Amino acid sequence: MLIRHFRLIVRLARRQIEEQHRSSLLGMLWSLLTPIIMLAIYTFVFTVVFHARWEVDIPDRPAFAMVLYVGIIVVSMVTECLTRAPTLLLNNQTYVKNVVFPIEILPWVQICVAIANAGFALVALTAAHLLTRGALPLTALWLPVLLAPMLLMVVGGGWLLASMGVFLRDIGQVVTFFTTMLLFVSPVFYPITALPPRLQGLIYLNPATFPIEQARAAFLFGQRPDFVGLAIYTVVAWLVAWGGLLWFQNTRRGFADVM
Repeated sequence: MLIRHFRLIVRLARRQIEEQHRSSLLGMLWSLLTPIIMLAIYTFVFTVVFHARWEVDIPDRPAFAMVLYVGIIVVSMVTECLTRAPTLLLNNQTYVKNVVFPIEILPWVQICVAIANAGFALVALTAAHLLTRGALPLTALWLPVLLAPMLLMVVGGGWLLASMGVFLRDIGQVVTFFTTMLLFVSPVFYPITALPPRLQGLIYLNPATFPIEQARAAFLFGQRPDFVGLAIYTVVAWLVAWGGLLWFQNTRRGFADVM
């Protein structure tokens, strides 16, 4: 599916990104300015206001901010896709009622938009790293491999939520609450070791936890991926994706009637 409709997915994603910035004065420049501004805000709030500390060797505020921001980038990719998923079909009713259009690609389009936004954030993060810590470690090249299973899991959730959003219009409010909670139950603003021992294992049930930990280790600390954990996570991601797709395909016959 992804390969067969790749050009169409990229074209729709590019159109959505352009529409988001069409009426703004700075246009696409906001995609680069926003992560830089957020990086500065999080640095100030968590190091100056809250005096937050990490239980590893992080020597200064810029390094601490980068640790936080890697987690924020990962969680933002998840929340951006999931919050839009319940209204994805409702906002594209023309495509739904067109029997020729492959509506199952719409969650992939949202994934591409999230990747583009994360790409701008990574540009800001890389620039901050080069200015304060020097060159990135070679293990940073593992980042796409580490995040790919998470995106596969998210697209599975997107298929499920997009379908449910057609029949249950208030599912969007539930997902908004869930994604807000996801930010605070993910190890973004605190290390896993800050949790009580009995909860440290449970937090890995959060689908964002493993990618956050692995992205930090590879991108910032020069550590090799946990290949065993990555293999297990990938298998789970495939199961979630297939389950979401099966649900979507089995319920799609009723989309046009409900709309």
